[in-house]
This record gives sequence, C-alpha cells and structure tokens, in this order.
Amino acid sequence: MSTSQNVLVINCGSSSLKYQLLNMADENVMAKGLIERIGMQDGVHTLNRPQEDDFKEVLPIEDHARAIELVMAALVDEGHGVLKSMSEVNAVGHRVVHAGEKYSGSVPIDDDVIAALEECVSLAPLHNPANITGIRAAQKVMPDVPMVGVFDTAFHQSMPDRAYIYPIPYYLYEEHQIRRYGFHGTSHRYVTLRAAEMMECTPADLNLITCHLGNGASVAAVLGGQSVDTSMGLTPLEGLMMGTRSGDIDPAMVGFLSRKLGKDLSEIEKMLNKESGMLGISGISSDLRDVEREYANGNDRARLALEVYGYHIRKYIGAYAVALGRVDAIVFTAGVGEHASLVREWACQGLEAIGAILDPFKNATRHDESVISKMSSRVKIMIIPTNEELMIARDTAELVLS
Repeated sequence: MSTSQNVLVINCGSSSLKYQLLNMADENVMAKGLIERIGMQDGVHTLNRPQEDDFKEVLPIEDHARAIELVMAALVDEGHGVLKSMSEVNAVGHRVVHAGEKYSGSVPIDDDVIAALEECVSLAPLHNPANITGIRAAQKVMPDVPMVGVFDTAFHQSMPDRAYIYPIPYYLYEEHQIRRYGFHGTSHRYVTLRAAEMMECTPADLNLITCHLGNGASVAAVLGGQSVDTSMGLTPLEGLMMGTRSGDIDPAMVGFLSRKLGKDLSEIEKMLNKESGMLGISGISSDLRDVEREYANGNDRARLALEVYGYHIRKYIGAYAVALGRVDAIVFTAGVGEHASLVREWACQGLEAIGAILDPFKNATRHDESVISKMSSRVKIMIIPTNEELMIARDTAELVLS
C-alpha cells in the first residue's frame, strides 16, 4: 500500500449521506458523520470524532454535490477537522445497493461501472439513483482520487439458480433479469468473516445462518463462506416482516387490494413498503423499541407484531437449516439483532430441533460481540455487531491502495 491509507466511505440515500473516514493502517475510524435533509433549506450535518464533542450545523444543502463539499470542508476544518488537506484522502469507497448480475465483487469505478448502475435503476429505483448521484458528486469534487463501488447484491451472486430463479415464465429472467438478488450483502459478508475468526477456523469450514435485523431485515444461508440463499428477492420488500415493509405476502393480494380499496398500483406499493410490517401490525411505530415499550405495558397489538416478527425469523432459520444440511452457527446482527434480546429470544424458540439452544441469561445481558448459546448447544448462537463501513473500506484499500 501507499504510505498513507486513508479511505473515505460514502453511503448516499435519496436525501441523506452517511460517511466515515478510516485509517486503514490500523483500521481506526478517524471521523464519521451524517448529512440529512439534502435538498432543503434546513439541512443538518453532524460530525463525530473519537474523544471529541460532536460538531453540528444546520444550513441549506441544495444537492449531493454540496453535501460532499460539506464533508470535505468539515474534515479539514481547523477547529473540528481531522486532516490537514483533502490530499490525505487516498481513496473513496461507495456503497451501492444494486449491481444486478453484473458484479460479484467490489470494483474500481469507471464509466462502464456507472453505466451498469444506471441500467439497474429500474431494479432499485429508490436507491441506485442516489448512489449514482453520490458517486458523480464525489468525482466532481475529488476528480483525481480513485473510487470503488461496493455492492449490496454482490455477496449473493454465489446463489445457485435453483435459489434465485422465480417460478414465473422464464423469459422474464432472460429478457428482464427478474430473479432473486438479495441485499445487505456487505453486512452478511462481514459477519461471516468475523464469525470464522471468533470460531478460529476459515469461512470455508463453516455453515452459517446470518440474520441482519434492522429497520430492513434479511436472513442468509452461508455455505462454506458463500451465500446460497437469502430472504430478500428482486427488491428489498420480499422476505422477513420489517419496520414498514410487509415481507412475504400472497402476490394475489396486490390485485385484491387494488380492487377492494380502489387504489392504484403505486398506492399499493407504497402501502406494502411504507405502511406495513411492524408499523402496520402494531399501529404504534416502525421502531421496535417503541413497540417493545408498549408490549411491556400490555398492548396486545404490540405483542402480536413482535410474535409475528419472531416467527418469521425462526421460520427462515428452519428453512435454511435444511438448505444447508448442517449449521455451525446462527448470527444476529444490525440494530435489532444486536440489541433486542426479546426478538432474539422469540426467534430462537423451537430451534432446539436443529441443535441451537439459547442461554436466556447470556441473551438478556449481552449486546456486544458474544456467544449467547448454552455450552451444550451444538449450534452456536452469536451476536456480532456489523461493520459495513469497514468492509467497504477494506475492499477499497485492497483494490486501489495495495
């Protein structure tokens, strides 16, 4: 690698931008931040630095190019910055949601890569345009810095066709690439590698079921370090019930609801993506913490939402145990997976059938990286906090700084 190994990780949403600056010599986070309300007069930029007070500013942020400029200005500011100049940023890693079948790993970004991402806009209309905008904005203000695209879908490109083909007319796959893609791949890959380290073996020796449980949620079956199935599909709507997404439903429900409620397709899609899941069942919130509080107060709809969620998780775990044939560990990660002991408890009910026995005390008291199964459990149950930014930075450093 070059003598300097600073990697800036950028994750662009439609109206937000998250970033981290990491020194890859020791993988330390030098600074991280969040820019919200892009496109509005009262945009918010928050910068966090180790052992320092947060820096926060509220100002107009007209577009993503301006947001990138704010990131650069903050990182080199005399009062709260961590760099002398932006020349100390050696590479930029971009999180990109959808790469279709084009890429099975991270790649340096060039015109061909951007063209491929534009082709995938129809597959991820809420995510890819923002990702592309972030890349172009970064290229505009840092034209000479190498950039890498790290794709949410890439880890799942190892799925066999029996797992990713939908039972619909085959020409739809041939002509329109309609298939299961899966998401959260960077997170599933990170916890796969970390689980192997914790178990003192190589990923190739392990069969894992990894559960990324946040506001969005997915489960993956990982055979010998490679994804062979995952719960999300063509879009992030399929699979587990989530904060506001329905997850698996009868597809005929879309037409039924349209006729019954007099709603058009876009309204039904909005209902399934934004008004369903934890929010839809509980009627309380999409935030699991709010639902847990109401459950503790005796709210029956909160109880139902949590039970449905836990049931869906363990149903996928059971299915993937059969798909894998042997399970060495079940990993919980992301905000809910790492912190919600009640969800883990209910998700693990009945898993004794596959040799996974949760330790109630460990589950209730552990939130950091830990093993929470009983000593007698043949299958380890683990909490591993995810670190997608570190995974992106590692890929970026390996591709353009080594």
